[in-house]
Amino acid sequence: MIRYIRWCAYFCLLLLAALLVNVARVQVWESAAYGANPANKRPAIERYAQPRGNLLVDGRPVTGSRDSGQLLRYERTYTDGPLYAPVTGFSSQTYGTSFAERAEDAVLSGTDPGLSAFPLWYDLSRGRPDGGDAATTLRAAVQRAAYRGLGGKRGAVAALEPATGRILALVSSPSYDPGLLSGTGTKVKAAWARLNADPAKPMLNRALRETYPPGSTFKIVTAAAALDAGVVTDVDAPTRTPDPYPLPGTSTLLPNAGTGCEDASMAEAVQWSCNTVMAKIGVQVGLRGMVAAAGRFGFNDEELRVPSWVSRSNFDTDMSPDQLALSSIGQFNTKATPLQMAMVAAAVANGGEIQTPYLVDRTTRRDGALVRRSGPRTLGRAMSPGTALRLQELMVKVVEEGTGRNAAVPGARVGGKTGTAQHGVGNAGTPYAWFIGWAAAEGAPQPAVAVAVVVEDASAVRGDISGNGAAAPIARAVMEAALPRR
Repeated sequence: MIRYIRWCAYFCLLLLAALLVNVARVQVWESAAYGANPANKRPAIERYAQPRGNLLVDGRPVTGSRDSGQLLRYERTYTDGPLYAPVTGFSSQTYGTSFAERAEDAVLSGTDPGLSAFPLWYDLSRGRPDGGDAATTLRAAVQRAAYRGLGGKRGAVAALEPATGRILALVSSPSYDPGLLSGTGTKVKAAWARLNADPAKPMLNRALRETYPPGSTFKIVTAAAALDAGVVTDVDAPTRTPDPYPLPGTSTLLPNAGTGCEDASMAEAVQWSCNTVMAKIGVQVGLRGMVAAAGRFGFNDEELRVPSWVSRSNFDTDMSPDQLALSSIGQFNTKATPLQMAMVAAAVANGGEIQTPYLVDRTTRRDGALVRRSGPRTLGRAMSPGTALRLQELMVKVVEEGTGRNAAVPGARVGGKTGTAQHGVGNAGTPYAWFIGWAAAEGAPQPAVAVAVVVEDASAVRGDISGNGAAAPIARAVMEAALPRR
């Protein structure tokens, strides 16, 4: 009898060992597979079981959370959703996250280890702290000025603080309400389908993700390259440039939009936006010099994050002389995001040094305790201080006496550059209207804001479309909002 009891005990021990082995297999070796199984709803239930942290503008939340009473309990809400959509992106229970909602998801959702002094406790208890907040660098007044200025027209605005790289405004138009995508169900799916099918592409972040031919605004880069390389030593000297200008190695003649560009100086070419002069100067700088100069401003950089990723702005590294001539005036394959062109203006305003743009100033716990803080970080020197000072003078003349008069702000020193970029097959598309510039309050030691504006569908007769007419007034409103109140 005892023998049978002993064998029964051995068998029970064997079953217990098998059970422990199976538990270890499930918990250790196969836990990741079970966790990733689409049928496992626990991660989603846990993710939405508590309110999400908020994104802040001027210290006030522009996001929130709503108790839906559903299995996925808390849904995201947005204050002034279309105004801030290019910054916040969306947080959707169906489609995930985008932009700041994605970049700062760990803090907002409560999974960032920095949110707790004892993160191991939450690992052991399978809990998590309350979601933290992310304070943006935006200024509400500047953001509203940019949004109202575009007025629903297709285009974008990016505004920076030149000395630090803080993004003061980031607007893409037309926009959308990210709250439409927050929950689950047929309404959310219908909104997603409608937004993605809209030919105006309201979910496209034109300020960060769309690249445009920058047109004549790129002439600032070409001018900086020429001055730093010593190709131009006297900006007021005649350049001996014919009008029209024969593109090197071809029989194609490059014309100007206006008159008075024949044999113009570089100063006059910037002031009146002479294509011929700046194309010739770009060829004189040479391919290697132009590629290096564009790279110093941030072109061809695939690593830029703000913290959301930014599309690469392009300046070709292998071109024939005639293609280089066109690229030097912002045409051919030259493409730039509005943020990139704001960086060009900011580099001039900041004495030649270019700061890395950033959008999140700090992240905090729910009680306000600091998790981490961002700060100025140099991207490098785009040009010498002397070149930057000379370009500041040329850009001021553009606004005071040249093609950018609509950007003038009373009581402030404003520099700028207009642009009208051709595009489409045979340049048949409606040109893009550009303006880049910066502004300093009267008596201020340095500019407070740099801005880039692009308008895709400027409502004007083709021949009348210009950066001065369509884009400069928007830039003026943005700069006025950014300057200190007098």
